[in-house]
Amino acid sequence: MATKKQETNGIEISIPPIDKTETIITIIGDTPLIMNAFSEKARRMILDKQQQKAKKPKEAKNEWECLINSLNWLTKKPKEYTQEAFEKALPTARFGFPSIGVKAAAIAAAYRADLIKNKVCMQGAFHIPAEYVEIKGDISMREDMVKIPMGGADVVFRGEFKNWYSTFTVTYNANRISLEQLIQLINLGGYEVGIGDWRVERGGNHGMFHVATQDELKELGLIEE
Repeated sequence: MATKKQETNGIEISIPPIDKTETIITIIGDTPLIMNAFSEKARRMILDKQQQKAKKPKEAKNEWECLINSLNWLTKKPKEYTQEAFEKALPTARFGFPSIGVKAAAIAAAYRADLIKNKVCMQGAFHIPAEYVEIKGDISMREDMVKIPMGGADVVFRGEFKNWYSTFTVTYNANRISLEQLIQLINLGGYEVGIGDWRVERGGNHGMFHVATQDELKELGLIEE
């Protein structure tokens, strides 16, 4: 399709057409990914506070409830918060991470590297259609001591993925950004920002990733030799 031309106040403006292109990208984790989904229990506590409801007595901490609720389940979540229920669900379980996190990492890294004038200008250049990108890897329970904003500390239990990777579809406007530029943008986001808790942009070194090479895709069995 030819470039459209429009005349405004005697000035001719060239408007290139949208060249919507689709590609499949696989990212590979370079450091462990710490999951920290916003649980229904946490949402309910915030809502109760906003509605000025009386505080309920603090319940005893169940580490398996914390672990299960820290994950974004793409399959059915266990009804019981026990080790047995979690391990029973694990063989067929699928987990995800919000796709907006991967996109935000790429855009934030580009902005901080002065590659784009602002974050908004890149928002429409590419999209990850799915709400979640599926995370595959070795999952285990992680125990951490964290600081509480109002003072004090707490022990938290969350899911952690090691040796992880994710394959997802990306659409992009090839008249705005090339495939090579898109890949380098995602690589930059994985190295300088990361995803998940304790990621690079928050002073940690978790959630780092890079776009898989052809050899790495072969090792994962995602393409034929």
